[in-house]
Amino acid sequence: MVDGQPPVPDDRDDTAPMVVRFPALGDAVLLTPLLNALKQRYGRPVQLLTSGPWTPVLLGSHPAVDRIHLVSSRRAPYWLTPSQWQAVRTLRGHRGPVYLCERDQHAARLVARAGVPEGQLVRAWAHWPGDGIHWVDWWLQVAQLDAPAMPGPQADISSVAAQPTLPLPDAWAADAERWLQARGLADRPLVLVQPGHKKTYKRGRIATNQHQKHWPAERWAAVIRGILAHRPEASVLVCGTAREHGLVQEIIEAAGAGPRVLNGARDLPLERLVAVAARAHSMVSVDTGPAHVAAAMDCPCVVMFGQFGWGRWKPRAPGSTVIALGPQAPTPGRKVLDIEAEDVLAAWRSLPPRGHSTEQP
Repeated sequence: MVDGQPPVPDDRDDTAPMVVRFPALGDAVLLTPLLNALKQRYGRPVQLLTSGPWTPVLLGSHPAVDRIHLVSSRRAPYWLTPSQWQAVRTLRGHRGPVYLCERDQHAARLVARAGVPEGQLVRAWAHWPGDGIHWVDWWLQVAQLDAPAMPGPQADISSVAAQPTLPLPDAWAADAERWLQARGLADRPLVLVQPGHKKTYKRGRIATNQHQKHWPAERWAAVIRGILAHRPEASVLVCGTAREHGLVQEIIEAAGAGPRVLNGARDLPLERLVAVAARAHSMVSVDTGPAHVAAAMDCPCVVMFGQFGWGRWKPRAPGSTVIALGPQAPTPGRKVLDIEAEDVLAAWRSLPPRGHSTEQP
């Protein structure tokens, strides 16, 4: 259940773990192994204090989550933000361990304002082992930590997969099927292309040219033409938000491939993206949240990285391969622009079929 929805009988378990995390879209996906591990360890789903309209969509029906407490803005003044008041009340009344998985001052202020005792807190960032570890592997380490005054069960969590998991509600799958049928895509291999990221549209304008994740339309077009030449029976769906419709259309026009390439920028709410990714042939993407969504739905992916590298951030799929291009470690000055279209095409052509991974986490 998500706070703010119509009331239901309040049968939540206030002794279950509570996770405090305010994630971007990809971070919400990467958080799911921690949620799964805590559920396995404590024997019941967790509470989640969080933010972002995408989080209840992705995690509202996740089997490891009992209830989501949503903060509309953690940066807004406290006295003007009722959701922060509710978050403080929730934290103050919580009787189980609180896993503080944010290191920003806004999360710390909410926890301090609620007066959560130090002995009730697991401060995840006090145990950060350094940049050489993937987020998922670190979250599984965090799941084994105890609050000083609340030692948890010593349950074995080794069976928890080191890959994110997302549910696919039947209604989402049915909606995607209707949408694909209406566009003649239901019986074709569908390759997803994700050129945009959360900084693509900035301060009222398209701002990719100034960003280290920028990759020009002509290179995306070359990749699309190469995909269709390699798989003549396939179609390409270029993904994005409604604000990125013009950018997506520019790429499609540069590709010059006709009706086999579709603009999905006004037609892919998150629920539909999850369901479409669950059946797509593959995805080619910059380092961004939808790539994590697609990988979690076991879609084979090629993902391009810039200066932050892929060592901590590479999407992981349950049974399919994800190929990361770009530096593994953080490398100041590196850009996605340093990756050539032919490198992307070669990586995409080498992807094994869905469910036939050749990599280890």
